[in-house]
Amino acid sequence: MPNLAVESLNLSHFRSHHVVQIACDPRPVAIYGANGAGKTNILEAISLLSPGRGVRRSSAEEMTRRPEALGWKVSAVLRTQDRLHEIETWSQNGAARQLRIDGKAATQVMLGRIARVLWLIPAMDRLWIEGAEGRRRFLDRMTLSFDPNHGEQVLIYEKAMRERNRLLKNQVTDAHWYRAIEGQMAATGVKIRKAREEALAYIHAAQDQAETAFPTAHLTLTNPENIEFSANSDDLAELLADYRSRDLAAGRTLAGPHRDDVFGVFAAKDVPAKDSSTGEQKALLISLILANGRALKEQTGLPPILLLDEVAAHLDAARRAALYDEICALGAQAWMSGTGPELFEELGDRAQHLLVTEVEGKSKVDLQ
Repeated sequence: MPNLAVESLNLSHFRSHHVVQIACDPRPVAIYGANGAGKTNILEAISLLSPGRGVRRSSAEEMTRRPEALGWKVSAVLRTQDRLHEIETWSQNGAARQLRIDGKAATQVMLGRIARVLWLIPAMDRLWIEGAEGRRRFLDRMTLSFDPNHGEQVLIYEKAMRERNRLLKNQVTDAHWYRAIEGQMAATGVKIRKAREEALAYIHAAQDQAETAFPTAHLTLTNPENIEFSANSDDLAELLADYRSRDLAAGRTLAGPHRDDVFGVFAAKDVPAKDSSTGEQKALLISLILANGRALKEQTGLPPILLLDEVAAHLDAARRAALYDEICALGAQAWMSGTGPELFEELGDRAQHLLVTEVEGKSKVDLQ
């Protein structure tokens, strides 16, 4: 079975890690050690093998090891199908991170076509009960996994919206100043909405076709005023023009895909995810990550790399075993962190095990 896997990972002056070299095979990776030892930093480094700012959404400067602050580098050999790719990403003196693929300068869109990386971290546990921004970001990560161009479309849209908001705040009323900006927002906005809707369709199909120990979540794309617009960008441009007087009063853009939200329902109980128990909310998130992985495998022939930070701590032994069985059935290289080896007993030799310790202020990684 072909696989997508990190075969080697090298960190230099990245967070708590001074110099670390990890050799891997395609099996899941169980990482354990005391809190603060540097487990999540390894997951963050791997997340930089995909487009975006990584699991913590940190700036390049925040990732550098202190007190040296020399900059950092993450390099990896990534196997996809029968091909190896050398990926290097780094930052010097807090500058924006740079990227090379197979020795050549590359864009993050190019990276997204090679590496599909999904993650679940403790900060996402409150996804269902906090603001729309986090759910929209979660949806966009799923969408980006299916459509590597999605992130670029979002950036173009947001840049145009910032220009429009600047006009609105300055109370500019001349329609001439708005037309070109709104045209660009409309052209990218319909692509963003379509990509999000397609991603949800893939997720629902992947959930419906699988029997799993984790409950199904039904997701609906919503927005504050239930505003709909077709795949015709002229319709969105007209909507933005119609909203201009309201937007002038508010000083910001009130309609468009930047207002989208995701409403989740625990399907078996027909209960909104936000009203479900803490354990149920976590299980719903795991279900979505697994469904995303199954859908990607169906589309591309390869399961994604999974990053699951402290995921085992929230599950009893039976559900931990079910999670590990599903990961192995998917064939995914899942990097999972936890405080002790007992959390990964159900994996046995189906996984490789890494112990992370802190020695004289530096993280140390040992293959067990």
